[in-house]
Amino acid sequence: MIPAMPRKPPKGYFVRGRFVAYGSEEDAELKRAAKWDAEHSKTDLKRLSAERQALGERLLGLGAAALQRLGLPEDLLQALAEARRIDAFEARRRQLQYIGKLMRRLDDEQVAAVQAALDEQHRGSAVQTARLHEAEQWRERLVASDEALHAWRAIEPEADWQRLRALIRQARKDLADTPSDPDRPGQPTRHGRAWRELFQHVRAALDAHHAAAV
Repeated sequence: MIPAMPRKPPKGYFVRGRFVAYGSEEDAELKRAAKWDAEHSKTDLKRLSAERQALGERLLGLGAAALQRLGLPEDLLQALAEARRIDAFEARRRQLQYIGKLMRRLDDEQVAAVQAALDEQHRGSAVQTARLHEAEQWRERLVASDEALHAWRAIEPEADWQRLRALIRQARKDLADTPSDPDRPGQPTRHGRAWRELFQHVRAALDAHHAAAV
């Protein structure tokens, strides 16, 4: 029986007393870090590291489907999922630092894709907030004056006018029947069901109107 040839020891190097084999994931990470360090000054490194960590923290607010479309590394996706489960302040802080470290591994194209996805989400949130304010303003106008109902025809020309007028009348009645509380000045007025239903009607009609205009 021919004795087995002894295995050649893996080639590599030592970093802080720890052996790193050539071609390993740790070797690749160290090379990426060295490239990052070589391309930036210490001031730039501190700023860019903070920016990447902040960008990673913003990713926590991105939906699962949007994250998957970005094609991010699996370890980064797992780190983000873990961060969402952590409540303890110090543990969460360390996890965010780890996410920042993983974010620094992304190339410029991946970072640009992340930024674009976050910007798109922000624009969508801003539009939704504006729509809510618009619906609130229209509700107040409709309850305050009959003239607003004529202007509303441009938004919803085929509205159920009988139901809409009934909602407005009831909202006005509820508002008039709600006494102010002298012991709680500055507190918002408690509105009735018609006030809420009127808002839902107005918001749905505005959404349909804006969608048709696109």
